[in-house]
Amino acid sequence: MDKMIRSLSSYKISIVLMLIYAAGLAIATVVEKQMGAVAARMLIYYSPLFLFLQLLLVINFLLLLNRYHYIRKKRWSLMMIHAALIVILGGALTTHLFGIEGQVHIREGESSNEMVMHTSRGTRVQELPFRLELIDFSLLRYPGSESPSSYESSLRIHIDGEVRETEVYMNNVLDLKGYRFFQASYDPDEQGTLLSVNRDPAGRAITYSGYLLLLIGFVMMFLMPGSRFRKLIHSLRELRHSTGQTALLMLLLMVPAINLGASTNAQKSKTQHQVVPTAHAARFGELPVQFRGRIMPMNSFSSEILRKLHKETSIAGLNSDQFLLGLLTLPQQWMEMPLIALPGGAISQRYHLPEKYAGYSAFFDREGNYRLLSELQQIYHRPAAERTAADKELIKLDERVNILYQMFHQTMPAIYPLKGDPGHSWYAPGDSLAHFAGEDSLFVAQIFGRYLAAVRYSLQSGDWHEPDRLLQELEAWQLENDAASLIHPEKIVAEIGYNRMQIFSRSRVGYFIFGGLLLILAFLRMLHDRKWMCCAGRVLVAAITALFLFHLYGMGLRWYIAGHAPWSNSYETMVYIAWVTVMAGLIFGRRNSLTLALATLFGGVILFVSGLNWMDPQISTLVPVLRSPWLMFHVAVIVAAYGFFGISFLLGIVNLLLMSFRHEEGQMALRIKELGIINNLALLAGLALMTIGAFLGAVWANESWGRYWGWDPKETWALITVVVYSIVTHLHLVKQWQSEWLFNLLSVLAFSSVLMTFLGVNYFLSGMHSYGQTDTDSSVFLYIAAAFVAIAILGVVSYRRVISGKQ
Repeated sequence: MDKMIRSLSSYKISIVLMLIYAAGLAIATVVEKQMGAVAARMLIYYSPLFLFLQLLLVINFLLLLNRYHYIRKKRWSLMMIHAALIVILGGALTTHLFGIEGQVHIREGESSNEMVMHTSRGTRVQELPFRLELIDFSLLRYPGSESPSSYESSLRIHIDGEVRETEVYMNNVLDLKGYRFFQASYDPDEQGTLLSVNRDPAGRAITYSGYLLLLIGFVMMFLMPGSRFRKLIHSLRELRHSTGQTALLMLLLMVPAINLGASTNAQKSKTQHQVVPTAHAARFGELPVQFRGRIMPMNSFSSEILRKLHKETSIAGLNSDQFLLGLLTLPQQWMEMPLIALPGGAISQRYHLPEKYAGYSAFFDREGNYRLLSELQQIYHRPAAERTAADKELIKLDERVNILYQMFHQTMPAIYPLKGDPGHSWYAPGDSLAHFAGEDSLFVAQIFGRYLAAVRYSLQSGDWHEPDRLLQELEAWQLENDAASLIHPEKIVAEIGYNRMQIFSRSRVGYFIFGGLLLILAFLRMLHDRKWMCCAGRVLVAAITALFLFHLYGMGLRWYIAGHAPWSNSYETMVYIAWVTVMAGLIFGRRNSLTLALATLFGGVILFVSGLNWMDPQISTLVPVLRSPWLMFHVAVIVAAYGFFGISFLLGIVNLLLMSFRHEEGQMALRIKELGIINNLALLAGLALMTIGAFLGAVWANESWGRYWGWDPKETWALITVVVYSIVTHLHLVKQWQSEWLFNLLSVLAFSSVLMTFLGVNYFLSGMHSYGQTDTDSSVFLYIAAAFVAIAILGVVSYRRVISGKQ
């Protein structure tokens, strides 16, 4: 027994148990993908073996607490964090054993006092101590869209001889006698509601207490003198005082050349059709339109259409406004234009199309038949899960052809607001305009046609006064008929400015330029330090700081335009990660200039990735569940962690490179040690943010739909990331594993869990976080795999160098 207790009270066992735990969680996500969520819960998440593994982790900590006298040594932050995790596990166990979950379905005009519960043993019904009556269910949509902005249930509650009325909607919970009701879904005919029910007062109280203790523990870690974080900062100060300022040691760290400018236009030859002047095209770009549930300037609409069709931001030297107005004015010329981006490969060969771009007319035979129709019908008859990658590519190609079809027939964009429309819908010139009456009917039937005719005339005459006047007349009519006050001129102006400034594209270029110059300057200072170099370094830091603020301004402007925090989709979170990465560099760059240079370059790389074709930069509306203040805190914190993990990833690579090329100990070893301490600090900061962010997400989930942890693949991989980085930060506790080489290698490899959480889950798995999915190009993962192969080779080379240096 003593031997077993001694084994269980070792740090090595802690790391082994965490490894097994992370591996079990990863396997569970694969099981869920292949066999379903129920199978994953039964076989892994709620299995006795997995529960026993979590119990072993708790026992392990309690034994370590006693063996290493944490209380006597006053390791308060350490004890607080680990105690909080035990409390959270206790809350989860309480919920699992005693919590109740179910659903209540009610039709309008009907009532119910029964909750349906779905368990592993089947379905059962439980009576509620009150009765709920559905007075009315309403589904609110974004103006002119089928996308729901909210759905609400107006209820009459019969409880303890009293009757009262209330409303339940997404993120607004009804609490009755310990039962919490959440708006979950609704009937297809919108005449009934589905409420999820949760009764877990004890489990929720324990779990939330654990979350609070966890937050306090991490705050103590950053502030208390005896914590590991504060000790690392003290060690770094001592090292800096003994060795002086850190300089860049190897020029080989230069980031490979990356194409900083916008991608070259695929269309080499100038088109022969006449071009609308940029001045009038810009005036056209200011026209308000309704698209995807919101009002935006025509410039935003034209940008999105061009990206969808051509996968570029310009075509043949034309900007998006010139392209769109030219297409609407001279459709016959644009039908022949090689405009539609093609997937290439088998599809191009099968339909005898070019590899890159094809004209609209190329998709129809001489009889006018749509050439893709036959194969598309076969694809749509297959279940979505059985469709191949080629099938999906053909569907996307069909979508591009249909967009162009709608443009030629003027069923997009919607520019006519219908006064009195209950859905606040706008209509396009090619739509049925029978809803309009009187003078409005005559106006909408003629104005756009007159405008296009005036544009055609002006292309010949060069006089653009009449098109300008007609645009002004149309805008005045829009404002007059905008009964719902959806047009906000100040936001239209702000969005046009946001589009034209290209803030994140310019920030990307700036980060590459100034980050690269900072690296070069640091190398020159290492060779021969001069006074002017110190001044130049300060100028570069000031330039990076200015870019950082410009980047922040872009996110703030996007927030103002959208009306919600700018991290609600993959593009926005990438932009936010880049900003946090540079912020982390500025924080740690005060202690080491290399850190700031690498962070700046990495911020540029992240913005470069955000600008790839499979990232959608369009400002969009939110699905109802995301309309919660908890979303802002959850995503802001958890994504901020990615920036610090990115810093750790880069510093780990730098140290492995230095280990591979060092020829002597001395200053090189001190530099490696210094970067290693900064790496540790970045890891601890990232781990704290990641853990807090994950549990903020749990609070959001519990307040939105009554379940703070549902083992969705996204949240499971977030937990795996926490465990993986916990392993790396605990590695120093095992004497045999106290190796600078091993620590730096693992800090690099651990970043793969971040990539899986952010990108891989959406591509390889599925779940409730489907709103975060992107049309990620599979080649991205090939590049990532190639990068980690290179990292593995670097690990082997550096290890051999370290071993040979010890001999």
